[in-house]
Amino acid sequence: MHIGPIELPNRLFVAPMAGVTDRPFRMLCRRLGAGYAVSEMVTSQRALWTSLKTSRRADHSGEPGPIAVQIAGVDPHEMADAARYNIDRGAQIIDINMGCPAKKVCNVYAGSALMQNEPLALRIVDAVVAAAAQQGVPVTLKMRTGWCASGRNALALARAAEGAGVAMVTVHGRTREQGYSGQAEHDTVAAVKAALRIPVVANGDIDSPERALEVLRATGCDAVMIGRAAQGRPWIFREIAHFLVTGRHLPPPPTRQVQAWLTEHLQDHYSLYGEHIGVRSARKHIGWAVRALPGGEAFRAVMNTLDDAQAQLRAVQAFFEDLGSRHALLPQAASARLPVHSESEAMAA
Repeated sequence: MHIGPIELPNRLFVAPMAGVTDRPFRMLCRRLGAGYAVSEMVTSQRALWTSLKTSRRADHSGEPGPIAVQIAGVDPHEMADAARYNIDRGAQIIDINMGCPAKKVCNVYAGSALMQNEPLALRIVDAVVAAAAQQGVPVTLKMRTGWCASGRNALALARAAEGAGVAMVTVHGRTREQGYSGQAEHDTVAAVKAALRIPVVANGDIDSPERALEVLRATGCDAVMIGRAAQGRPWIFREIAHFLVTGRHLPPPPTRQVQAWLTEHLQDHYSLYGEHIGVRSARKHIGWAVRALPGGEAFRAVMNTLDDAQAQLRAVQAFFEDLGSRHALLPQAASARLPVHSESEAMAA
């Protein structure tokens, strides 16, 4: 699997999700089997580049390559400048966001709203590809199937993007109108793959090894991208990788191993955000990790009352030590349903 000249170790990708796929989460997913991970979307507005929020999103300290940064905006010149800015700070791949369905993004005609304006979308693609090409950096594009059911134009946009020099296209099998409701359809993704020579990646509702294999076979895609299903279950990547090779399932991970992974993730999280913000932003990761486990809902309620990093860590360790004393292997989740994002939570791009 290649993106331009860059070879990837496998075809299992972590989706860019604002508020989720920061450096600690990307590195955890890579450690647990993902071959590629894209950053949270970074704004193209120059005035915000030095903000604390953007600087954290652009933090790749210690992260293994390739470093992929997703940029979002509506002005071709600004987007080209954002590509150069992030390349200067270590980005080896630039991804253009045309998939985010969040209102605050679409209300300024960015994200998936760009799919309504194909001429502008392609001017952005041209500008970003030209800027990145000056430094030998490939550009990728992530989109939805269209703005609404009557306006599915992913195929037309993907063809034009390939002609403009984009090195890979990812399609989430929903329209912007759908948000995260209903089921993702991959017929449109299959049509895009059949029409393009560059790699095409399928995204949407890939939440199990069986589903990953089904989507790969149905679409002929080169890779699958996983977002919400990795929240609280980052080892899904190694589960899928094992299943694709052997046709068999890995056993659930040892409960104490999950405890160690989560503890290391939290420590890395505090290091990036500091204690005050880190404790609060870590709550969602902890909540996702315990939501389907015995006693998980009660523990989430307790977790929301803790404002101290050490207290949070001790509580997590105590929860998993108690669980581990009763279950050597992590209990299987009672439900495989994907979490539904609100506007205040993560926004899958």
